[in-house]
Amino acid sequence: MISHKVLIIGGGQLARMMAQAAPSLGIELRVLASPSDTSVVNLAEVVVGDYRNVNDVLQAAKGVDVITFDHEHVPRAVLEELLSAGHVLRPSLKGLELVQDKLHLREQLAKWGVPQPKWHGGPGNVRDMVRDFLRTGVAWPLVVKRSVGGYDGKGVWVLRDDSDLSSLDGVESPGWVVEEFCEFRQELSAQVARSPHGQGLAYQVVQTTQVDGICTNVIAPAPDLDEATGIAAQRLAMELASKSEVTGMLAVELFCMPDGQLLVNELAMRPHNSGHWSIDGAVTSQFENHLRAVLDLPLGSVKPTWPYTVMVNVLGVNPVDESVLNHVLAHDPGARVHIYGKEFKLGRKLAHVNVSDSDPSRALARAQHAADRLSGTIR
Repeated sequence: MISHKVLIIGGGQLARMMAQAAPSLGIELRVLASPSDTSVVNLAEVVVGDYRNVNDVLQAAKGVDVITFDHEHVPRAVLEELLSAGHVLRPSLKGLELVQDKLHLREQLAKWGVPQPKWHGGPGNVRDMVRDFLRTGVAWPLVVKRSVGGYDGKGVWVLRDDSDLSSLDGVESPGWVVEEFCEFRQELSAQVARSPHGQGLAYQVVQTTQVDGICTNVIAPAPDLDEATGIAAQRLAMELASKSEVTGMLAVELFCMPDGQLLVNELAMRPHNSGHWSIDGAVTSQFENHLRAVLDLPLGSVKPTWPYTVMVNVLGVNPVDESVLNHVLAHDPGARVHIYGKEFKLGRKLAHVNVSDSDPSRALARAQHAADRLSGTIR
């Protein structure tokens, strides 16, 4: 009898979509979730606990083959305790450390010679760092990031001029990263899956749109991206997966500059919002391939099943109403709605819509209409 048991630390929508991908491969999932996590209820064995508590995590990890993650915020001390107890972490501690601290990420990318925005950072006074960075010849606007703890636009500030520094008053952080503001041509994401024995596959490179640090839509493949740049992005992602010892999915968020140069913005060592399109637009979704990879199973085909697939996030304006859902499903039977089972909260990601089409503009318009109806932006 085939039996694999995986612990996912974190019970958000990524865990939910991994849980939906697991049964066909005979994978049993256990999820360590907080009391407020509702996404994975009835989809996996749920252990309620705190990912920051060593005892909670060790208890949840009993009897599993491998441990993976819905987020990157598990403290290093907890991760080390898991390793000491003989558990397998995928991605590795080395990879997780890289994405837990943006300052460490910038320093490591510089050592590897990976192109990235100009930056300055360290512990200390953020106002002094901004002024020191400006003295190097970089001009306003600037991007300021807390070195740890930020996500979905939290812990990130765009400063247009000196007066915006007041927005950082009272904000504490063990370190800061100050970056140039990149006027890019396209924002891209290159996703790869990598297994422990080194098998790797690259999904098609996608275009992402961010508003206030939150991804609003994804077009797969990125329209108007020349083949050479796309291949370069995939190769860079595979190189970073190898260097950082990633097992599972890696998303490399990139700025494609007007001259075609690719700059690395962020990394995510797990399934990522930019890959949700793959549930309906690829032979094997990012969620199934993440589970295949962490268990060292052969990876599934990443071949797209449509010329274009567009994903649009549903951000909470109003709770998702059943009558509205019925309207969306009836209005566009080709729209694939994925609801996360979360309690409503203003601005929260509650669902996403995938639409596949031969025309990217039409796919985007269809997916956006569905998402707007679901969020209550339009009635």
